[in-house]
Amino acid sequence: MAQWNQLQQLETRYLEQLYHLYSDSFPMELRQFLAPWIESQDWAYAANKESHATLVFHNLLGEIDQQYSRFLQENNVLYQHNLRRIKQHLQSKYLEKPMEIARIVARCLWEEQRLLQTATTATQVQTLDKHVEEEKRVQDMEQKMKMLENLQDDFDFNYKTLKSQGGTTGTHSLMTNMGGLLTAMDYVQKNLTDEELADWKRRQQIACIGGPPNICLDRLETWITSLAESQLQIRQQIKKLEELQQKVSYKGDPIIQHRPALEEKIVDLFRSLMKSAFVVERQPCMPMHPDRPLVIKTGVQFTNKVRLLVKFPELNYQLKIKLLFNTAWFRFAFCTETKQSRKFNILGTNTKVMNMEESNNGSLSAEFKHLASLIVTEELHLITFETEVYHQGLKIDLETHSLPVVVISNICQMPNAWASILWYNMLTNHPKNVNFFTKPPVGTWDQVAEVLSWQFSSTTKRGLTIEQLTTLAEKLLGPSVNYSGCQITWAKFCKENMAGKGFSFWVWLDNIIDLVKKYILALWNEGYIMGFISKERERAILSPKPPGTFLLRFSESSKEGGITFTWVEKDISGKTQIQSVEPYTKQQLNNMSFADIIMGYKIMDATNILVSPLVYLYPDIPKEDAFGKYCRPESAPEPEMGGGDSTNIIQPYLKTKFICVTPLPKISHNPSM
Repeated sequence: MAQWNQLQQLETRYLEQLYHLYSDSFPMELRQFLAPWIESQDWAYAANKESHATLVFHNLLGEIDQQYSRFLQENNVLYQHNLRRIKQHLQSKYLEKPMEIARIVARCLWEEQRLLQTATTATQVQTLDKHVEEEKRVQDMEQKMKMLENLQDDFDFNYKTLKSQGGTTGTHSLMTNMGGLLTAMDYVQKNLTDEELADWKRRQQIACIGGPPNICLDRLETWITSLAESQLQIRQQIKKLEELQQKVSYKGDPIIQHRPALEEKIVDLFRSLMKSAFVVERQPCMPMHPDRPLVIKTGVQFTNKVRLLVKFPELNYQLKIKLLFNTAWFRFAFCTETKQSRKFNILGTNTKVMNMEESNNGSLSAEFKHLASLIVTEELHLITFETEVYHQGLKIDLETHSLPVVVISNICQMPNAWASILWYNMLTNHPKNVNFFTKPPVGTWDQVAEVLSWQFSSTTKRGLTIEQLTTLAEKLLGPSVNYSGCQITWAKFCKENMAGKGFSFWVWLDNIIDLVKKYILALWNEGYIMGFISKERERAILSPKPPGTFLLRFSESSKEGGITFTWVEKDISGKTQIQSVEPYTKQQLNNMSFADIIMGYKIMDATNILVSPLVYLYPDIPKEDAFGKYCRPESAPEPEMGGGDSTNIIQPYLKTKFICVTPLPKISHNPSM
C-alpha cells in the first residue's frame, strides 16, 4: 500500500501531526495530487546532487501540468486554480535552487515514515505491555507456589526430626510451622481462585461477545493441581501427628489442642479449591453459529464442555456429571461434550408459600401479583453441572454453571437474543443474574462502542474506526461534540425504533454485520468500504474530488441491510452534484457480486448512451485496481460442433454480460439488471 494511503488510515492524533508537516513551501494538496509519483522519486539523492535535483524539479513541473490537464478535462475549476498557484509559487521560489525543494520533500517523506513507524510501534508496545503484565503475573504465582514448597519441606524436616527424638520436644515449633503453612496456603489459594480464575472467567465473558480470545486453562490447571496435591500431602502429615500423640501425650500437648482444628482447616481448603476448580471451559454454542455463543434454539444441537482443574489420574472416568436446564437434566461422562438434541420447556416459575394472612376469609392461599413475563429473547437461563467427588475418604459435591443463555424457538429471534447476550456480558460479571432484564442497567457509549467494534473484528479482519463509531453514536444519541460517557438504555439500543425508521438500531446494525460476512467480506477486509458515514460528511469529502470519485457506504434506510455507492459528477452548468444509487440488498447480491456491480455499473444519458460514472474509489484508487481482482473471470465461449463431423464447426454464441444501469431521466436511481 502506498505510503500516503497508509497515512490516511492513522488515528486522528497522528493525522494532526501529519498536517503540521506541510506548509506553503510544500503544500499538502500537491502531496495528495501527485502521491504515487512523489513517492517514486529519490529525493534524498536529489537533495545532495544539483544536476539530479534540477531534473527532478522539472519533472515535477511536468507532472503538475499533466494533473492540471486532467482537472481541465474534468472542468474542476477550483483544483485548476490551486495547481496553477502552486506551480507559480514553486517556480518563483525553487527554479534557481532545486536542491532546497528536494530537501524539503525528502524531509517530509522521512517524517511521514517516522510517523508511520511511531504509530506501528505504539500498537506493538500496547501488545507487549499486556504480554509483560501477563508474564509478571505468571512469575508472581510461580514464586508463591515455590514458597509453599519450601514451607512444606521445612515442616517435613521438622516432623521427621521430632519423630526421631521420640516426640517429646519441639512440638510447639512443629504446630506453629503447620499453622504458618496453612495460612500461606490459604493466601495462595485466594490468589488463584479470587484473582486468576475470576480474571479468566471475565475474559471468557468478553471473548463470548467478540472480544479478544481467552487464554488457555492449562497453566491454571497446573497451579491448582499442584496446590491440591500439597493440601492432600499436608492432610496426610496431620494424620501422622496422631502417631506422635499415641507414643507420648502430656497435659497441654499442642498436638491434642490444635490437630483437629488444623485437619478441619486443610479439609475446608481442599473442598473449596475443588469447588472452584470445576468450571465451564466452553460455553453453550450451536455449531452453525460459532460466533454467537450463549444463544441456543429449541430442537437444535448445542455443545458444552466442563472441566475440573485438578488433574488427578485416579479420577479419570470416575465422575458422572448431572446437567440441569431449569428442571430437566441428563447424565454424561465427565469432560465430554454435551450434544443433546431436545426441545426445552422454558419454565421459569416463581414460588410462594401459601398462608392465611393474604386472604379476607382466612383461606389458605397464595396470590401472585404484578406478574409480567419477559419476551423470550430477554429470558436468561442457566445450564448447571453437578457431580460428586470421592477421594481419600472425602466426599465433595461440585457444581458449576454456564453463563446465562437465551433459548430461542425460531432463528429469526437470533438478533435480539444476541443483543441480550451482548448487553448482559458487557455490563455485569455476575454469573447467575437471570433476572438481569427485569431492570436492565444502562451502558455508556464507551462500553457500547468497544463491543460494536468487536462484532466486526471477531469475524472479519477489521474493526470499526473512530469515524465509523462516531457515525453510529450519532444515530443512537443524536448530534454531539463528545459522546464519551453518554448513557444508552437497553430499550434505545435494541427495542425502540430509530427516529423516522420502522426498526431499531440493533436490528439495522446486525443485518449490516450479516451483509458484510456473507457478501462483501473481502472488500471490507481491504478497507474499501467506508460503511458508516453521515450524508453531510459524505458530501463534504466528495465535493472537492474530481468527477467519478465514489465511496461505498451502508444504507441507513434498509432494515435488511443494504450497501450503496455515492459519486461526484458535474451537471451541464459545471455544478458539482453528489449522486447515490438505490441500495443493493442481500437478494440482489445473491445474483451478482458487489465487485461485478461496481465494475459494470452504467448510467444511461438522454441520448441512450451508457456511461460509467465510477472512476476512482475514494480518495484516488482506480476502480480497476480495487475491484478487478474480485470480479468473476469471463470464460471463453466454446464452439459447437455440427453433426458428427469434427470439421463442421458452428460459430460460438455471442457472450452476454449482466450490468446494472440507471436511466438518467428517472428521478430515483433504481438499478436494473
